[in-house]
Amino acid sequence: MRESTKNMFKKHGWRVDRGIHNYIYFVFYYPYVTSVFYLFKALSIVLFWFKPLNLVLKTAFSRYHSKVLTYNDTKKFFTIDHDIIATSHENKKIVPYKYAHKIILQEPQHLAVMDCPCKKALKDEDWTINSCIAVGKGISSFWIDHGEKYNAKKITQTQALELIENFRKHGYLTQAFFKVATGGSTGVICNCHPDTCVSLKATRFAKKFSPKLSMQADSGYSITHDDTQCIKCGDCAGVCPTDAIRVEKNKSWSYDISACLGCELCAEHCPKKAISLVRDLSKTVPLDLDLVEKEYIRPN
Repeated sequence: MRESTKNMFKKHGWRVDRGIHNYIYFVFYYPYVTSVFYLFKALSIVLFWFKPLNLVLKTAFSRYHSKVLTYNDTKKFFTIDHDIIATSHENKKIVPYKYAHKIILQEPQHLAVMDCPCKKALKDEDWTINSCIAVGKGISSFWIDHGEKYNAKKITQTQALELIENFRKHGYLTQAFFKVATGGSTGVICNCHPDTCVSLKATRFAKKFSPKLSMQADSGYSITHDDTQCIKCGDCAGVCPTDAIRVEKNKSWSYDISACLGCELCAEHCPKKAISLVRDLSKTVPLDLDLVEKEYIRPN
């Protein structure tokens, strides 16, 4: 057994079943994610009226979900040079789910990138496929050792940040994923588009059962809008992954703060800089690594 595989099982401790799940999840990543997508799609079409499924979906979402990241909060993942281990239940203020909310980055300078099963399953453009990023020696080593068929390869922090920047220019938001199947902690950062991300689509499907169901935790930010600068071009609405912004060209601009994930794409794509990102205390706490170190790491 390879050292990276041993370390993966050690991460799960006595829960050998989760270690096996982790291994199978990765080795059969593409069919696993594809099957989940079509299952959610079928349920939303055939059984959207069956309200007891809310409990099944809630259970699933509490074990597999993401945290939306702004560009500045993402950047800190790829410039950090030391470990961060925050495992307190206080983390639920950042990642408001029951099981997977640990923030563990060990030797975070070690990075790997591999093919995204969501983009492959949903037929995204070829250039987008190699886009899932592992942060930390444990997970990146496991990807390199077992991910040849996913084109897994080592990358530098500079290369990772360039990858993020390029995807954001093309309207892909950034998400940090938390999965019980992979240890309940962050360590995977992906570039996601609402048309080709199983996570984002699963949330859309789930809304047919309950508006409260979501696989995404918001970034902790909202936006402000300067109408005097806005030219109503509609670029912000076109890039918004949740349709939180609506624009009638040359007429009106509207914003649904409850639908906003705070991904910051609208601000980045506004040609007149009429949109600004602001911290929103009514939302979750941002996954800002500086803030995590300051307030969420328990002293030894």
